[in-house]
Amino acid sequence: MIRERLTAAAVDYVAHMTSKSELLPAFDVGFVRSQFPAFSHHEIGRWAHLENAGGSYVPRQVIDPVTALFSNHKTQPNWDFAASLRATEAIDHSRDLMAATFNAQPDEIHFGPSTSQNTYVLARSLRHGWNDGDEVIVTNQDHEANIGAWRRLAETGMVVKEWSVDPATGMLDIAELESLITERTRLVALTHASNVAATVNPVGKVAELVHTVGGLLVIDGVSYAPHYPIDVKALDCDVYLYSAYKTYGPHVGMMYTKRSVLESAHHEGHFFNESHLSARLTPAGPDHVEVGACGGVVDYYNAVHDHHFGGGGSQTQVERISDVFDLFGVQEQFLMTPLVEFLADRDDVHLVGSRSTDHSKRAPTLAFHSGKVASARIYDALISAEVSCGHGNFYAHRLVTALGLDPDDGVVRLSMVHYNTLEDVERALAVLDEIL
Repeated sequence: MIRERLTAAAVDYVAHMTSKSELLPAFDVGFVRSQFPAFSHHEIGRWAHLENAGGSYVPRQVIDPVTALFSNHKTQPNWDFAASLRATEAIDHSRDLMAATFNAQPDEIHFGPSTSQNTYVLARSLRHGWNDGDEVIVTNQDHEANIGAWRRLAETGMVVKEWSVDPATGMLDIAELESLITERTRLVALTHASNVAATVNPVGKVAELVHTVGGLLVIDGVSYAPHYPIDVKALDCDVYLYSAYKTYGPHVGMMYTKRSVLESAHHEGHFFNESHLSARLTPAGPDHVEVGACGGVVDYYNAVHDHHFGGGGSQTQVERISDVFDLFGVQEQFLMTPLVEFLADRDDVHLVGSRSTDHSKRAPTLAFHSGKVASARIYDALISAEVSCGHGNFYAHRLVTALGLDPDDGVVRLSMVHYNTLEDVERALAVLDEIL
């Protein structure tokens, strides 16, 4: 049965690529994996790495600048001596390139130590402009990083409302949000795609609803950004956050803030930097090496683009990134399809979120639990077969609890990105077929 599923997936993949052959070249996973030193490591390379939602591997385009910055340019930037100039160039390079991952301007993005930290600073800043009794709406589907800071505003006189998931599926119904929004709604915090439910949420519709009453929309894209291009203009969100270490980069939190919001936000940095937009939500200086290496993420995207589409051309950086994610999406849909179908077909397994294999509807992060076998036992079997994965609540404690599960045992999570292979999927399926 497993071999039949994998064969069918391969046939579907070829058919899909053939139908798009005029638009997309065939995805060269061998070239892609050659960019990541981990896959040629004598020990690490043996594993099927299916815990990418917890952190992706890093390509040499990121590793090389880290090495260079630590070796030669670990100095304070913005001075005129040689090492400082090189450090400044690396940071400026990253700011320009990482802005393109949002389709934003460089002074609209912030580098922080993590998405959690960025959210807490943002919440503190925005609270200054709100009155007691004003309302924020959060979900119980999100990672705690995108809801904890907003929920704590209840301690300061704000009203916090919860947009709750369907406990049977883990998904959100926008009709419930419509009933929660009032004239006093100041902000809605929503995950673009949950790190457990993985279903793509209707951000555009939510933006329309909250903006009708003058509120703001904050989107957590940490589990979305590794799989899709981000366009904050098209989404019409006010804040968008993701973590670079989930998108093949260093442990840096990325945050876009719409210029109008940024200009009115309470300044949280040093008082003498208040006129600098990019410093308004950065209380302390970021790690210069990690920021300087961040641009390597886009350098990697460009290497993939040049290999598949050829160099040159007049495309913008945003367009090149979009092309690359089209390739990623085809590969990821191919990889997740046999796993989704295997899990969704079983009566004794509950796959959280959408059962669709359409990449536009769900990210390739599959969280599930069995009615017969503990998640910890399934996890142990996968680890024994050298399949990287995890089990528990993955900081989506409220979601796993809403599903009626013990948050410690929780769900098993298998998460793929574009550099995974059919062999990785086959290994995981063989374990699941045996233990379930």
